[in-house]
Amino acid sequence: MSPSALRHQIGQLLIAGFDGIDIPVELRSIVREFGLGGVILFARNIVDAEQVAALAFEAARLTPDMPAWVSVDQEGGRVARLKRPFTVWPPMATLGRSGDIGLAERFARALATEMKAVGVTLDYAPVLDIHTNAKNPVIGDRALAETADDVARLGQAIIRAMQSEGVAACGKHFPGHGDTSSDSHLELPLVEHPSERLHDVELVPFRAAIEAGVATMMTAHILVPALDEQRPATLSRRIVTGLLRDELQYGGVILSDDLEMKAIARDYQVDAAAVLAVEAGCDGVLICSGNHDTQAAALEALVHAVEEGRLSLTRVEDALLRQRRAIDFLIASTVRVTIISTPSRPTSALNSAPE
Repeated sequence: MSPSALRHQIGQLLIAGFDGIDIPVELRSIVREFGLGGVILFARNIVDAEQVAALAFEAARLTPDMPAWVSVDQEGGRVARLKRPFTVWPPMATLGRSGDIGLAERFARALATEMKAVGVTLDYAPVLDIHTNAKNPVIGDRALAETADDVARLGQAIIRAMQSEGVAACGKHFPGHGDTSSDSHLELPLVEHPSERLHDVELVPFRAAIEAGVATMMTAHILVPALDEQRPATLSRRIVTGLLRDELQYGGVILSDDLEMKAIARDYQVDAAAVLAVEAGCDGVLICSGNHDTQAAALEALVHAVEEGRLSLTRVEDALLRQRRAIDFLIASTVRVTIISTPSRPTSALNSAPE
Protein backbone atom coordinates (compact mmCIF):
# COMPACT_ATOMS: atom_id res chain seq x y z
CA MET A 1 0.00 0.00 0.00
CA SER A 2 1.28 3.46 -0.90
CA PRO A 3 1.89 6.00 1.89
CA SER A 4 -0.87 8.19 0.43
CA ALA A 5 -3.38 5.36 0.42
CA LEU A 6 -2.50 4.47 4.01
CA ARG A 7 -2.96 8.06 5.16
CA HIS A 8 -6.39 8.25 3.56
CA GLN A 9 -7.43 5.03 5.24
CA ILE A 10 -6.25 6.31 8.60
CA GLY A 11 -8.17 9.56 8.17
CA GLN A 12 -11.43 7.64 8.01
CA LEU A 13 -10.92 6.64 11.66
CA LEU A 14 -11.45 10.23 12.85
CA ILE A 15 -14.74 11.91 13.69
CA ALA A 16 -13.81 15.55 14.18
CA GLY A 17 -15.31 18.53 15.91
CA PHE A 18 -14.75 22.05 14.59
CA ASP A 19 -15.59 25.66 15.32
CA GLY A 20 -17.94 27.85 13.33
CA ILE A 21 -20.93 27.32 11.07
CA ASP A 22 -18.91 26.33 7.98
CA ILE A 23 -16.29 23.68 7.38
CA PRO A 24 -13.03 25.46 8.34
CA VAL A 25 -10.03 25.55 6.05
CA GLU A 26 -7.95 23.65 8.63
CA LEU A 27 -10.35 20.70 8.55
CA ARG A 28 -10.37 20.77 4.75
CA SER A 29 -6.59 20.52 4.91
CA ILE A 30 -6.86 17.41 7.09
CA VAL A 31 -9.30 15.92 4.58
CA ARG A 32 -6.88 16.54 1.70
CA GLU A 33 -3.99 14.99 3.63
CA PHE A 34 -5.77 12.11 5.35
CA GLY A 35 -9.43 11.86 4.45
CA LEU A 36 -12.03 11.88 7.24
CA GLY A 37 -14.51 9.51 8.87
CA GLY A 38 -17.01 12.15 9.88
CA VAL A 39 -17.86 15.29 11.81
CA ILE A 40 -19.67 15.88 15.08
CA LEU A 41 -21.86 18.95 15.40
CA PHE A 42 -22.27 21.02 18.56
CA ALA A 43 -24.33 24.10 19.39
CA ARG A 44 -21.42 26.23 18.18
CA ASN A 45 -21.97 24.87 14.65
CA ILE A 46 -25.72 25.44 14.46
CA VAL A 47 -27.83 28.46 13.48
CA ASP A 48 -31.05 27.08 12.01
CA ALA A 49 -32.37 24.10 10.05
CA GLU A 50 -31.42 25.44 6.63
CA GLN A 51 -27.85 26.15 7.71
CA VAL A 52 -27.49 22.71 9.33
CA ALA A 53 -28.78 21.03 6.18
CA ALA A 54 -26.31 22.90 3.99
CA LEU A 55 -23.45 22.18 6.40
CA ALA A 56 -24.34 18.48 6.65
CA PHE A 57 -24.60 18.18 2.86
CA GLU A 58 -21.12 19.62 2.48
CA ALA A 59 -19.62 17.63 5.36
CA ALA A 60 -20.94 14.30 4.12
CA ARG A 61 -19.29 14.87 0.77
CA LEU A 62 -15.85 15.89 2.01
CA THR A 63 -14.47 12.45 1.17
CA PRO A 64 -15.18 10.75 -2.17
CA ASP A 65 -14.51 7.16 -1.08
CA MET A 66 -17.15 6.83 1.63
CA PRO A 67 -19.80 9.28 2.86
CA ALA A 68 -18.57 10.96 6.03
CA TRP A 69 -20.70 10.55 9.13
CA VAL A 70 -22.59 13.67 10.14
CA SER A 71 -23.14 13.06 13.83
CA VAL A 72 -24.66 14.81 16.82
CA ASP A 73 -25.57 14.27 20.46
CA GLN A 74 -29.35 14.54 20.34
CA GLU A 75 -30.64 12.64 23.34
CA GLY A 76 -33.28 15.01 24.67
CA GLY A 77 -33.23 17.07 27.84
CA ARG A 78 -29.91 18.72 28.69
CA VAL A 79 -28.01 16.89 25.96
CA ALA A 80 -29.54 18.20 22.74
CA ARG A 81 -27.46 20.13 20.22
CA LEU A 82 -30.39 20.89 17.90
CA LYS A 83 -32.46 23.56 19.66
CA ARG A 84 -35.57 25.45 18.55
CA PRO A 85 -36.99 25.48 15.92
CA PHE A 86 -36.18 21.77 16.22
CA THR A 87 -38.40 19.88 18.63
CA VAL A 88 -37.40 20.30 22.28
CA TRP A 89 -37.48 16.77 23.68
CA PRO A 90 -37.68 15.91 27.37
CA PRO A 91 -34.86 13.92 28.99
CA MET A 92 -34.78 10.16 28.51
CA ALA A 93 -35.88 9.65 32.11
CA THR A 94 -39.28 11.17 31.26
CA LEU A 95 -39.75 8.62 28.52
CA GLY A 96 -38.58 5.90 30.86
CA ARG A 97 -41.12 6.79 33.51
CA SER A 98 -43.91 6.13 31.05
CA GLY A 99 -42.61 2.62 30.38
CA ASP A 100 -44.48 2.79 27.06
CA ILE A 101 -42.76 0.96 24.17
CA GLY A 102 -45.08 2.54 21.63
CA LEU A 103 -44.25 6.00 22.89
CA ALA A 104 -40.53 5.21 22.74
CA GLU A 105 -40.91 4.13 19.12
CA ARG A 106 -42.87 7.26 18.15
CA PHE A 107 -40.29 9.46 19.88
CA ALA A 108 -37.41 7.78 18.07
CA ARG A 109 -39.06 7.99 14.67
CA ALA A 110 -39.88 11.67 15.12
CA LEU A 111 -36.36 12.38 16.38
CA ALA A 112 -34.80 10.53 13.43
CA THR A 113 -37.10 12.23 10.93
CA GLU A 114 -35.94 15.66 12.06
CA MET A 115 -32.28 14.68 11.95
CA LYS A 116 -32.53 13.00 8.57
CA ALA A 117 -34.28 16.08 7.17
CA VAL A 118 -31.15 18.16 7.86
CA GLY A 119 -28.62 15.50 6.84
CA VAL A 120 -27.60 14.04 10.23
CA THR A 121 -26.76 10.35 9.78
CA LEU A 122 -25.57 9.31 13.27
CA ASP A 123 -27.10 10.18 16.63
CA TYR A 124 -25.18 9.34 19.81
CA ALA A 125 -28.27 7.91 21.48
CA PRO A 126 -29.76 6.11 23.28
CA VAL A 127 -27.98 6.21 26.62
CA LEU A 128 -27.92 2.60 27.86
CA ASP A 129 -26.43 3.39 31.27
CA ILE A 130 -28.68 2.45 34.18
CA HIS A 131 -29.46 5.15 36.73
CA THR A 132 -28.39 3.15 39.78
CA ASN A 133 -26.50 5.97 41.51
CA ALA A 134 -28.46 9.07 42.46
CA LYS A 135 -25.19 10.95 42.97
CA ASN A 136 -23.99 10.37 39.42
CA PRO A 137 -23.13 13.87 38.13
CA VAL A 138 -23.01 13.09 34.42
CA ILE A 139 -25.74 10.52 33.66
CA GLY A 140 -28.75 11.23 35.90
CA ASP A 141 -31.89 11.93 33.87
CA ARG A 142 -30.08 11.04 30.67
CA ALA A 143 -30.69 7.39 31.61
CA LEU A 144 -33.94 5.73 30.59
CA ALA A 145 -34.58 3.96 33.87
CA GLU A 146 -33.24 2.60 37.13
CA THR A 147 -33.48 -1.09 36.19
CA ALA A 148 -31.56 -3.04 33.57
CA ASP A 149 -34.67 -4.62 32.04
CA ASP A 150 -36.47 -1.29 31.57
CA VAL A 151 -33.42 0.32 29.95
CA ALA A 152 -32.98 -2.74 27.74
CA ARG A 153 -36.52 -2.89 26.37
CA LEU A 154 -36.89 0.86 25.85
CA GLY A 155 -33.41 1.09 24.36
CA GLN A 156 -34.24 -1.65 21.88
CA ALA A 157 -37.39 0.15 20.79
CA ILE A 158 -35.53 3.42 20.25
CA ILE A 159 -32.73 1.77 18.29
CA ARG A 160 -35.02 -0.15 15.96
CA ALA A 161 -37.29 2.81 15.29
CA MET A 162 -34.47 5.29 14.75
CA GLN A 163 -32.60 3.04 12.37
CA SER A 164 -35.75 2.17 10.44
CA GLU A 165 -35.78 5.87 9.51
CA GLY A 166 -32.21 5.75 8.22
CA VAL A 167 -30.33 7.32 11.15
CA ALA A 168 -27.68 5.25 12.93
CA ALA A 169 -28.17 4.83 16.66
CA CYS A 170 -25.33 4.60 19.18
CA GLY A 171 -25.56 2.65 22.43
CA LYS A 172 -23.52 4.34 25.13
CA HIS A 173 -21.46 4.27 27.33
CA PHE A 174 -20.06 0.72 27.27
CA PRO A 175 -19.64 -1.15 29.61
CA GLY A 176 -21.88 1.10 31.74
CA HIS A 177 -21.41 4.58 33.23
CA GLY A 178 -24.54 4.57 35.39
CA ASP A 179 -23.06 3.69 38.78
CA THR A 180 -20.28 6.27 38.96
CA SER A 181 -19.88 9.26 41.25
CA SER A 182 -17.62 11.45 39.13
CA ASP A 183 -17.78 13.08 35.70
CA SER A 184 -15.51 11.63 33.00
CA HIS A 185 -15.30 15.08 31.41
CA LEU A 186 -13.28 16.06 34.50
CA GLU A 187 -11.67 12.90 35.89
CA LEU A 188 -11.56 9.11 35.49
CA PRO A 189 -14.59 7.50 37.19
CA LEU A 190 -14.24 4.15 38.93
CA VAL A 191 -16.70 1.24 38.73
CA GLU A 192 -15.90 -1.28 41.44
CA HIS A 193 -18.52 -3.95 40.81
CA PRO A 194 -17.39 -7.56 40.35
CA SER A 195 -17.67 -9.21 36.95
CA GLU A 196 -20.80 -11.14 37.94
CA ARG A 197 -22.69 -7.96 38.82
CA LEU A 198 -21.59 -6.28 35.58
CA HIS A 199 -22.90 -9.18 33.52
CA ASP A 200 -26.17 -9.34 35.46
CA VAL A 201 -26.89 -5.59 35.46
CA GLU A 202 -24.71 -3.13 33.52
CA LEU A 203 -24.29 -5.26 30.41
CA VAL A 204 -27.96 -6.23 30.05
CA PRO A 205 -29.00 -3.14 27.98
CA PHE A 206 -25.96 -3.50 25.75
CA ARG A 207 -26.78 -7.13 25.00
CA ALA A 208 -30.32 -6.01 24.13
CA ALA A 209 -28.95 -3.29 21.85
CA ILE A 210 -26.80 -5.85 20.02
CA GLU A 211 -29.89 -8.02 19.57
CA ALA A 212 -31.68 -4.98 18.12
CA GLY A 213 -28.89 -4.46 15.57
CA VAL A 214 -27.53 -1.18 16.91
CA ALA A 215 -25.25 0.34 14.27
CA THR A 216 -22.67 1.81 16.65
CA MET A 217 -21.56 1.61 20.27
CA MET A 218 -19.62 4.22 22.23
CA THR A 219 -17.08 3.30 24.89
CA ALA A 220 -16.97 4.84 28.35
CA HIS A 221 -13.97 6.60 29.83
CA ILE A 222 -14.22 4.66 33.08
CA LEU A 223 -11.91 2.32 34.99
CA VAL A 224 -13.44 -1.09 35.73
CA PRO A 225 -10.83 -3.09 37.70
CA ALA A 226 -12.87 -6.30 37.48
CA LEU A 227 -12.38 -6.15 33.71
CA ASP A 228 -9.06 -4.31 33.39
CA GLU A 229 -7.09 -2.99 36.34
CA GLN A 230 -4.88 -0.66 34.32
CA ARG A 231 -6.59 0.93 31.36
CA PRO A 232 -9.85 2.87 30.98
CA ALA A 233 -12.48 0.98 29.01
CA THR A 234 -11.92 3.02 25.84
CA LEU A 235 -8.25 2.00 25.75
CA SER A 236 -8.69 -1.56 26.99
CA ARG A 237 -8.40 -4.43 24.55
CA ARG A 238 -9.85 -6.71 27.22
CA ILE A 239 -13.03 -4.64 27.32
CA VAL A 240 -13.44 -3.42 23.74
CA THR A 241 -12.32 -6.53 21.88
CA GLY A 242 -12.39 -9.25 24.52
CA LEU A 243 -15.76 -8.39 26.06
CA LEU A 244 -17.76 -6.34 23.53
CA ARG A 245 -16.49 -7.82 20.28
CA ASP A 246 -15.68 -11.41 21.21
CA GLU A 247 -17.82 -12.35 24.22
CA LEU A 248 -20.93 -10.31 23.40
CA GLN A 249 -20.42 -10.88 19.66
CA TYR A 250 -21.00 -7.28 18.63
CA GLY A 251 -20.35 -6.87 14.92
CA GLY A 252 -21.08 -3.18 14.46
CA VAL A 253 -19.00 -0.01 14.70
CA ILE A 254 -17.29 0.78 18.01
CA LEU A 255 -16.51 4.44 18.63
CA SER A 256 -14.56 6.08 21.41
CA ASP A 257 -16.02 8.88 23.46
CA ASP A 258 -14.16 12.19 23.01
CA LEU A 259 -10.45 11.54 23.60
CA GLU A 260 -9.95 15.10 24.87
CA MET A 261 -12.07 14.49 27.97
CA LYS A 262 -9.95 14.69 31.10
CA ALA A 263 -10.67 11.08 32.09
CA ILE A 264 -8.31 10.19 29.23
CA ALA A 265 -6.33 13.37 28.55
CA ARG A 266 -5.13 13.68 32.14
CA ASP A 267 -2.96 10.57 31.76
CA TYR A 268 -2.58 10.15 27.98
CA GLN A 269 -1.68 12.48 25.15
CA VAL A 270 -4.51 12.55 22.62
CA ASP A 271 -2.35 11.13 19.84
CA ALA A 272 -1.20 8.23 22.03
CA ALA A 273 -4.76 7.62 23.19
CA ALA A 274 -5.96 7.43 19.58
CA VAL A 275 -3.48 4.65 18.86
CA LEU A 276 -4.40 2.77 22.03
CA ALA A 277 -8.13 3.10 21.30
CA VAL A 278 -7.81 1.66 17.80
CA GLU A 279 -5.48 -1.07 19.07
CA ALA A 280 -8.10 -1.88 21.71
CA GLY A 281 -10.72 -2.38 19.00
CA CYS A 282 -12.35 1.02 18.42
CA ASP A 283 -13.32 1.54 14.77
CA GLY A 284 -13.34 5.32 15.09
CA VAL A 285 -12.18 7.99 17.53
CA LEU A 286 -13.86 11.25 18.44
CA ILE A 287 -11.69 14.35 18.88
CA CYS A 288 -14.20 17.09 19.45
CA SER A 289 -12.72 20.41 20.59
CA GLY A 290 -11.93 21.73 17.12
CA ASN A 291 -8.17 21.80 17.70
CA HIS A 292 -7.11 20.68 14.25
CA ASP A 293 -3.43 20.41 15.17
CA THR A 294 -4.41 17.83 17.79
CA GLN A 295 -6.56 15.97 15.27
CA ALA A 296 -3.78 15.91 12.68
CA ALA A 297 -1.26 14.75 15.29
CA ALA A 298 -3.54 11.85 16.24
CA LEU A 299 -3.78 10.77 12.61
CA GLU A 300 0.00 11.04 12.17
CA ALA A 301 0.44 8.88 15.27
CA LEU A 302 -1.88 6.24 13.81
CA VAL A 303 0.02 6.28 10.51
CA HIS A 304 3.34 5.84 12.34
CA ALA A 305 1.88 3.04 14.46
CA VAL A 306 0.98 1.11 11.30
CA GLU A 307 4.33 1.84 9.64
CA GLU A 308 6.19 0.67 12.74
CA GLY A 309 4.10 -2.47 13.14
CA ARG A 310 2.53 -1.48 16.48
CA LEU A 311 -0.91 -1.30 14.85
CA SER A 312 -1.76 -3.86 12.21
CA LEU A 313 -3.10 -2.76 8.84
CA THR A 314 -5.66 -5.56 9.22
CA ARG A 315 -7.07 -3.80 12.32
CA VAL A 316 -7.48 -0.57 10.32
CA GLU A 317 -9.07 -2.35 7.36
CA ASP A 318 -11.47 -4.18 9.70
CA ALA A 319 -12.53 -0.86 11.23
CA LEU A 320 -13.21 0.69 7.84
CA LEU A 321 -15.12 -2.37 6.66
CA ARG A 322 -17.41 -2.12 9.68
CA GLN A 323 -18.03 1.56 8.97
CA ARG A 324 -18.82 0.79 5.33
CA ARG A 325 -21.27 -1.93 6.34
CA ALA A 326 -23.04 0.43 8.74
CA ILE A 327 -23.39 3.13 6.09
CA ASP A 328 -24.64 0.63 3.48
CA PHE A 329 -27.17 -0.70 5.98
CA LEU A 330 -28.55 2.79 6.61
CA ILE A 331 -28.80 3.52 2.91
CA ALA A 332 -30.67 0.25 2.41
CA SER A 333 -32.96 1.02 5.36
CA THR A 334 -33.79 4.44 3.96
CA VAL A 335 -34.59 3.02 0.51
CA ARG A 336 -36.74 0.27 2.08
CA VAL A 337 -38.72 2.78 4.16
CA THR A 338 -39.25 4.99 1.10
CA ILE A 339 -40.57 2.08 -0.93
CA ILE A 340 -42.94 0.94 1.84
CA SER A 341 -44.27 4.46 2.41
CA THR A 342 -44.93 5.21 -1.30
CA PRO A 343 -46.39 2.01 -2.81
CA SER A 344 -47.94 3.85 -5.76
CA ARG A 345 -44.60 4.87 -7.26
CA PRO A 346 -43.77 3.13 -10.57
CA THR A 347 -41.28 0.27 -10.42
CA SER A 348 -38.76 2.10 -12.63
CA ALA A 349 -38.56 4.93 -10.12
CA LEU A 350 -38.02 2.52 -7.23
CA ASN A 351 -35.08 0.97 -9.04
CA SER A 352 -33.25 4.28 -9.26
CA ALA A 353 -30.62 4.30 -6.51
CA PRO A 354 -30.14 7.55 -4.58
CA GLU A 355 -26.86 9.34 -5.09
